[in-house]
Amino acid sequence: MYSNKTTILVTAEEMKQIEAEIFSAGMPIASLMEKVALKTAQKITELYPLNRKKVSVGFIIGCGHNGGDGLVIARELYHKGYDVTIYVPLIAKLKDLTAQHFQYVQSLGISTVQNITSLSSCDFIVDGLFGFGLTRKIVDDLAEDIKTVNSWQKPIISVDIPSGINSDTGAVLGVAIRAKYTLCLGLYKKGIWQDKALEYIGQVKRIDFDIPSSFIDKITSESPSAKLLTVDRVKEILPLPRHVTTYKYKQGHLLLICGSKEYVGAALLSAYGARSSGVGMVTIVVPESLKPLINSQLPEILVIGCRETSLGSIETLPLLDWEKYQWVCCGMGLTKEAVSVVEKVISSGCDILLDADALNIVANYYLLDSLKNRQGKTVLTPHDGEFERLFPDFSFVGMADRIEETRQGAIALNATILRKGAKTIISDNIHTWIIPHGTPALARGGSGDVLSGFIGGLLAQNSFTDTINVDTVAAAAWLHQQGGILASEDLSTLGVDGVTLSQYILKAVNKLKGNGQ
Repeated sequence: MYSNKTTILVTAEEMKQIEAEIFSAGMPIASLMEKVALKTAQKITELYPLNRKKVSVGFIIGCGHNGGDGLVIARELYHKGYDVTIYVPLIAKLKDLTAQHFQYVQSLGISTVQNITSLSSCDFIVDGLFGFGLTRKIVDDLAEDIKTVNSWQKPIISVDIPSGINSDTGAVLGVAIRAKYTLCLGLYKKGIWQDKALEYIGQVKRIDFDIPSSFIDKITSESPSAKLLTVDRVKEILPLPRHVTTYKYKQGHLLLICGSKEYVGAALLSAYGARSSGVGMVTIVVPESLKPLINSQLPEILVIGCRETSLGSIETLPLLDWEKYQWVCCGMGLTKEAVSVVEKVISSGCDILLDADALNIVANYYLLDSLKNRQGKTVLTPHDGEFERLFPDFSFVGMADRIEETRQGAIALNATILRKGAKTIISDNIHTWIIPHGTPALARGGSGDVLSGFIGGLLAQNSFTDTINVDTVAAAAWLHQQGGILASEDLSTLGVDGVTLSQYILKAVNKLKGNGQ
């Protein structure tokens, strides 16, 4: 099982309340600062160990408790033999506890300087300027200090969160430290996993200082907290091993409605994605002219051809027995002509996944109410542009918090939403998952089509279990990312084509199950 404290993302307010629980239970603030800083100092020595050459480290210290943490870290590194230099730009505003630590490091003879440029010769920098909860823009001399440090292009280690990053939204508050490492204290801050923060946070490592789980649960149990999806959780979500007596229809029947003369590849790639899922049976509905190609490439799939428009889109759907299918995926390469097709899918009562052109048709033809009020389950897989088009009049669109925005969209449409991006978000009205890793290898045409087919296949299989849809969608997105990562590593390529990606998703599944290296 996965641990709550290793996966949960907290807001600044939640972290304040959790710390208040710790202090009210009897832990002195000074003792907690010592514990946190000692563990952080140990991690820094692992990242930059001492060698024959003297290692010099510069500290930028703020006036609050983040600065206090930084001063204890500086003291400990000094005692271990590091050459430490400290810069305190707001020395007149130091809080009492931070001022005490500053007095002590001065008594030890640790070098303190009055200008940021005095740190320019250090091997690396520790950022202890601002911690979580910062909401105001950094301006004037502090802003110039941060710009100066960034310009050196030296390794920077940020304590808890890079100074200048909003710890809830990931937004840059005027200017921010560009860290090589972010050592997040206790619990992951929500803003670290927002797309806006990605170019500033570097590698994220959590410093565990033994927060009792009961305190975390007390504060977060009533809030819709997002969580990181872990490999152990994905293993739990995958379909169970098949019994020897099973048969194809007991492993799910997926219906794909996709493709056009213009976007033949979208139909093929979504089918390849479905094949990678191991779903028992796939039926694909395409324009009549695409049938021979689909049959030649995917002989195991049942292909239904449809009358098509002059532009090569599906004109109308044939009479379908909707009850035969566990899930229906619609939209990949469909074109915006196929309005009646999407309307029929929405009104079918089936469990459906809508992607690409289906999402644009929903947005352009005001089908949001039909979508919200339908009887079957709904999964939507928009990128940011499609998401914004789906909700043109909703107040939450454009809010700084992309994670909360996605959750509100899921609530508004009574759906599970997978929102594509550097950090993929999957949310329904209760649960929100974040895929912690990402890869630019997926920034290539067709990867989304593969994803939709793969998600549909897993959903069809898990429809025979009590696995909730948001978990299945999240696991599929995780494996899709892993397929891209494995392919880019093996093939040394910047972008992975859809056919190769579908093959490497299978490798990711086998690796997860322990069947491959």
